[in-house]
Amino acid sequence: MSALWNLPDFDAHEGVHLFHDAKSGLRAVIAVHSTHLGPAAGGARYWHYADPTAAVTDALRLSRGMSYKNAMAGLPMGGGKAVLLAEAPGAQKSDAQLAAFGRAVDSLGGRYVTAEDVGMSDADMVKICRETRHVAGLPVGDGAAGGDPGPYTAFGIYLGVCAAIRRALGKDSPRGVHIAIQGCGSVGGGLARRLAADGARLTLSDVNAERVGALAFELGAEIAAPDAIASVAADVFSPNALGAGLTEASIAALQVPIVAGGANNQLAREADGQRIHDRGILFAPDYVINAGGIINVALEYLGQGTRAEVEERIRCIPDRLEQVWEESALANRPASMVADAMARQLIARG
Repeated sequence: MSALWNLPDFDAHEGVHLFHDAKSGLRAVIAVHSTHLGPAAGGARYWHYADPTAAVTDALRLSRGMSYKNAMAGLPMGGGKAVLLAEAPGAQKSDAQLAAFGRAVDSLGGRYVTAEDVGMSDADMVKICRETRHVAGLPVGDGAAGGDPGPYTAFGIYLGVCAAIRRALGKDSPRGVHIAIQGCGSVGGGLARRLAADGARLTLSDVNAERVGALAFELGAEIAAPDAIASVAADVFSPNALGAGLTEASIAALQVPIVAGGANNQLAREADGQRIHDRGILFAPDYVINAGGIINVALEYLGQGTRAEVEERIRCIPDRLEQVWEESALANRPASMVADAMARQLIARG
């Protein structure tokens, strides 16, 4: 296990738990980064990894991001993340695997609270909650906090994109602003619809050609190939797919003054934050702008909020971004590093 401690993304995690249920075939990783502020909250993703070590790395990076996200959102929750390993691309998870995962979550005694992420749904959360009560994102009645976090995440990102447009472009509305959106799933699609309603000009991209084609037709948007969307000449590049897409090469190819999107762990390496800053691009740290979903499911789990209260908290996301951007400008430091420092201070103060 010493090799695990030596992984670059092992950041003094409190626990990294590997689960294997032979009967169902479940293989899962649950990473608990911090419970300093409260139980480690973070979604579970179902994904195929060619190398199982990549699944551990993903869980480590995502769980640390959740610690920072929950701290910056003012939630009494720590950070954790789960990864369920799909056997092959496009493989379907079974009810038996979900039940086994629920038992795995329960074995941690409430130190980790799960919810949905990529490849999971609120229906899956219902199946998981038959084995453990440490689940959020369950279907709820009208006006209550909880349910699918995707629309709440998209709402917060929309507000953050609008804030970035005000700061970098001096415009009070996205009307006429050209926004290149990478990823058209629940979050990226929800963001695109909100921006289209404001009169933004959109270029969309997704690995699912049918999905992006339907959304582009619905919104009157243009389409770019997945390997070209990051280099589209636009006002905003909004990454809303999987993480680690902002690399030395892709940052050099950017033709935008703003990067603001909901993908987790957008920077492939810490140094990439400096590269974006050096290019004079306004960057919205992902765990600040995409906190809407966790705000929703955390208040559901804690029994502390209605839908109106969730939305009120999400409307604070632009203020937090402004704090990061202002400090970044004053100190001439990358926004990513400023946000990390703020989050660590909040966790330390506890």
